[in-house]
Order: sequence, then C-alpha cells, then structure tokens
Amino acid sequence: MINLISRTISHISSLLKGLQIKGFLAVVIVGFLVLTTNVAPGQNNTGLKERVREQIQQDDSQRPRTIGEWNKEARETEGSPGERLKKIGEESAEAFKQFGSGYVEGAQKTASDVGDSAARTGEKILN
Repeated sequence: MINLISRTISHISSLLKGLQIKGFLAVVIVGFLVLTTNVAPGQNNTGLKERVREQIQQDDSQRPRTIGEWNKEARETEGSPGERLKKIGEESAEAFKQFGSGYVEGAQKTASDVGDSAARTGEKILN
C-alpha cells in the first residue's frame, strides 16, 4: 500500500515537472516570436479604410456592397418577394461570375509560376 502511494506521488510529481517544462518552453517560444516579429501597429494601417473603400468602389457591379445597401434594397422590395428573389438570383449569378473570373486568373498565374519554377529547376539540374 505504501509502495502504491509513493508511486502515485512520484507519478504526479513527474507530470507536474513535465507541465512546468512545457509551460516554460511555450513562454520562451512565444517570447521569441514576439521579439523577432516586426510589428508596427499604427504605421501599416494608415488609410486602410480608404484603400478598402476604393477597392470596393472600383467594382463596377450593381450588387449591394455594404449591409446598408443590402438592407435598403430589401426595404425597396419588401412587398414583393418574387422581385426580391429575382434580384437575389441576378446578384448571385453576377457574384459567381466574378468569383469564377478571379479563380481562372489565379489558376493561370499559379500555373505560370509553377511552369517557371519547373524551368528554373530543370536548368539547375542540367548545370
């Protein structure tokens, strides 16, 4: 019985020591990341709202861009659910079209980058 109790205490003690080491390592890693990461909170966000707003306004679609516009459109078609569903369908189709074009552009750029990388790798192998 005494042997069982002493083994249990030693097991709990070793677990606590392991947790302390893990906690210490976690603090060291987080501290290292914080100290080595270049974070300038105010400098990188200058004019961020304006840049985002410009990006949104550059889009020539007629879809609502903000929640306010979405709510205004919903109030305008409040009495006729058929017209509302029609607008939602049209806007969804336009959104999917825009998404698809962006996806195609991204896929083409990725394929181009992969091709260039493969060509550079082939040249390195030959040299």
